Amino acid sequence: MEFHLGDVVQLKKPHACGGHTWQIIRMGMDIRVKCQQCGHSVMIPRVRFERLVRSVLPGHTETDPSR
Repeated sequence: MEFHLGDVVQLKKPHACGGHTWQIIRMGMDIRVKCQQCGHSVMIPRVRFERLVRSVLPGHTETDPSR
């Protein structure tokens, strides 16, 4: 599965606040995602993140001309 900075993804488990959607705000060996409901950010190792992603939501990508 391919994802980019600014994409909104749905993970297999919801956040404690009940939110299901997360925005990718940093990418590298670890990926930082921000809950779209409460704004809390979490850093997850890339290998674990790739297993947790259920889907990349369409129409939520950041407009970045460098891609």
